[in-house]
Parts: sequence; structure tokens; C-alpha cells
Amino acid sequence: MSVDSFRPLAGLRVLEFGQIVTVPFCGMLLADLGADVVKVENSDGGDGMRQWPPLMRAAPDAEAYSGNFASLNRNKRSIAANLKDPADVARVRELCAAADIVLENFRPGVMQRLGLGYEALRERRPQLVYCSVTGYGQDGPYAKKGAFDVTVQAISGLMSVTGENDSIPVKCGVPVADFTAGLYAAYAILAAVMEVRRTGVGTQIDCSMLGCMLGISALQISEYFGTGRAPQRLGSAHPRNAPYQAFEGSDKPFVIAAGNDKLWGEVCAAVGQPQLEDDPRFVTQTQRAANQRELAALLQPHFARRSAADWLVEFDRRGVPCAPINDFADILADPHVKERGWVSELELPNGLKTPTIGFPVHIAGYEFSVDARPPRLGEHTEAVAREWLR
Repeated sequence: MSVDSFRPLAGLRVLEFGQIVTVPFCGMLLADLGADVVKVENSDGGDGMRQWPPLMRAAPDAEAYSGNFASLNRNKRSIAANLKDPADVARVRELCAAADIVLENFRPGVMQRLGLGYEALRERRPQLVYCSVTGYGQDGPYAKKGAFDVTVQAISGLMSVTGENDSIPVKCGVPVADFTAGLYAAYAILAAVMEVRRTGVGTQIDCSMLGCMLGISALQISEYFGTGRAPQRLGSAHPRNAPYQAFEGSDKPFVIAAGNDKLWGEVCAAVGQPQLEDDPRFVTQTQRAANQRELAALLQPHFARRSAADWLVEFDRRGVPCAPINDFADILADPHVKERGWVSELELPNGLKTPTIGFPVHIAGYEFSVDARPPRLGEHTEAVAREWLR
């Protein structure tokens, strides 16, 4: 099989009832690997993200298209349906009977009221994998509660450990609750597909953003279970390692991560303070973490004497993990990102070409490509019906 023809998920049909981020991201992960992902959108405006800026144009008076929407909906097709119209719902139900996977993020109960819930659909399609992504899950006290990324970051405990300890908690700068749930959903869907291939029987997946956030908080949660104390905000520092944080160079900040005794010794040598290695406060990793404020106060004056770039060269030479604190302009221009091939070109329906981040995992024999630009609303309504319902 040639590299160009290898698409691991080719042949899988996915109906995506996705709005905004989580489910569209999950659907795009499946589409990038070859699944035929058809996005079901409300005929009155479609996915709300179609209106999100940046609204990009090939010329000042040309048609606008959302760059945010495009970043999550490449390699998909779009059909438009009025889910308040019984005829449109009946047509969508027929498509569900031809799908391998249904992926949705309505509030619990909405799909059931439309006759598109798992129990109704599996009667005609027993092998269907049906994945629902919500803020809090299909049951429990919060099941009907609305959710956005920031509210889930807050309730999950993530914000309690994000930010400086003397200021109000802050959310992560990227919507980690949304994207984490999308990743978990894609992982669970493919596990279920493997079971369908073995048994011929599908299943229902209940993926909650809150549960996924707790899943990736394993270290902080184990700290609480082990000590009985809730972890605290430490800024860029670490509760179990030091020095493992941002410091100020003479021109701008940078990060080092001296996560063991050997690396700590290299830090001491780099700043010309070998005696710190034997200081009783800093001899072990546990002691350094417990006294990290004092440790940082001793190191910072030395770091302020040289530029961040100088320190990065020094620590790279010594094998100490380190990094500049980039903004997105910095990292997208970085030669490593170029060498890894993570930036691809994406053509929008209005003819504008824009860079985008492609599928970032390298799989032998697979090469990411944009096989289909992000769709116009309802662009493939008739084509999908002809292919799937013939």
C-alpha cells in the first residue's frame, strides 16, 4: 500500500452533530485519519463557530470564512437539516442507520426527543458506536447543567492550581477541557470500533468534560489522596521538583526543569555556586521542593546577569531541560516546527489559502494531508444522501 493511499480509518462513516470545539475536534481527528465524517448542521446558520473571528477574506470585499471554524473542520463534509422539521429528522435518521459512528454534544435528552438517541438508533443499527460528549455526563446532579470550557476548568479543580499563589486562580490559556474531552472521545470511539469488529455489537459512550479533566489531573489528585491537603497554585513552579520554573534573564524570562540531583548539580555549576549542591536545604529533590522559594531567591540574581538566550545555550550544553517562553508567533516560526512538518496549507471555500496545524503525530506509512477543505454549510447534503442511502 502506498503512503498516499494509507488512511487507517478509511471506510468508517461518522455522523457528527457537533457544535463549537469538543465534538468538531474529535470528528476532525477521525477525519484526518481517513474516516468519512459528515457534519450535520442546523440549516439556519450551522455550527455557531462559523461566526467566530478571525473572519478571513481573499480580498476586502470577498466572502468571509471563519478561521476558527476552519481549524476544526477540515476533511469533513457538511449537510444541512432543520431538526425541528419531521421530514428532515426522518432523513437524518436514515443516515444514522448507515453510519458506523454517531458523535454528538447536545445536552442530555435532546437527541432522545428527536428520536436520534442511542436506544432508538441501535434497533436498526446494532453495531452503531454512539458517543455523547457533555459537560458532566448523561446522569448525576449536574447532567442538565450548562458547561463551557472555563466553567469545567473551574469546577474540576484545574483553576485552583493554575496561576500565582497570591492572586486569583486563572484558566489555562488554551481550552484544555474542550480539547481533552475530544481526545478522550476519539480514543474511546476507536476502542469501541475494535470491539464491534470482534463481536458485531456496538455501544454507547458517555464522555464528560469534567470526568476527562479529573482523568488528566492524576498527579494532583494522588497528592491530595496521599496527604489530605489540596494542592496549591505555584505559578510556573512544581510541587515536587526544584528548580523547575521560570526565571528572569537580563532581557526576558526562560524556563529550566532540573528534575533530579544530577541536573541540580549542573545548575549549581552553571551559576558558579557549587556549594549550593551541599546546602542542607537543597541536598535532595524533596528538600529542594520544600524550600523552593529560598532556592529561587538565591538563583534569580545570577540569572539576571545574562540574557535568556545565553542561559538556554548554557543549559542545553549541560543537558538541563530548558526552553524559551514563546508566544505563538515565536513557535510557529521555529525551525523545529518546520522540520517536523506540523504546519500545512489549508484552502478555505472562499479561495483564501491559510496555514493550519495538521495532524501532529507521525505514523509510519501515513502522511497527513488536507484531502477536503472545510465545507460550506450544507454543501454536501445531496451527495451524502446519494452515497449513504443508495
